[in-house]
Amino acid sequence: MKKLFATLALLSGFVALLIVAMAGPAYRMQWLDLGQAFTLLRYGAILGLIAPPLAIIYGIWRKPEGKLVSVLAFSAVLGLFSFYLPFSQWQTAQSVPPIHDISTDLDNPPEFVDVLPLRTDAPNPPEYAGEETAKQQREAYPDLTPLLLNYSMDEVFEAVQTTVEQRGWELVAAEREGDTARVEATDTTLWFGFKDDVVIRLQPHEKGVRVDMRSKSRLGKSDVGANAQRIKRFMEKLQEQL
Repeated sequence: MKKLFATLALLSGFVALLIVAMAGPAYRMQWLDLGQAFTLLRYGAILGLIAPPLAIIYGIWRKPEGKLVSVLAFSAVLGLFSFYLPFSQWQTAQSVPPIHDISTDLDNPPEFVDVLPLRTDAPNPPEYAGEETAKQQREAYPDLTPLLLNYSMDEVFEAVQTTVEQRGWELVAAEREGDTARVEATDTTLWFGFKDDVVIRLQPHEKGVRVDMRSKSRLGKSDVGANAQRIKRFMEKLQEQL
């Protein structure tokens, strides 16, 4: 029993981190479905929360010395991190509306064209989610507005494509039609491999070019704020590129 407790105290944080880290790849490799992957994530978080008390109790009880102290402390830290990672995601999910379709133009959202075949089996349809989603976006992200740039259409069109490439997104289409242009791309999240599609619409404006952007998740009711952050960061990088 003493050996079992010692093993748990010394290794629980390491095991917790391994479980949490494997949840995403296990889903990406289709070893687990999404529900099972999230369950694995919860188990890892729970074990991570238990790791620090186990380390403290064992330290007081056995009074380890030397390398054991370092291993014990490291296990506790890893446990805290394993708990914090999914917990912070949960906190973020509670602080943002449960929507997954974000646009800088809520009256006439940019439409997907070339991305459509890639979304054939996606649970979330490509059409804009509607007024209820727009209402929630206005309340949660009032600063998401079109970008007005005092540059030529050629300059902005080229800069958009360059920024898409720099962000590591998969470019699906870059179409120029007269005095308007459209760029479509797919961003794949690193951990779980979720795919979110993006369409960027360029239109002439009295000051130069108006840039509108829409980002929509293929899966899930809530995007945990990811699409709004993606648009904000892209617009910032685009201005830096110009």
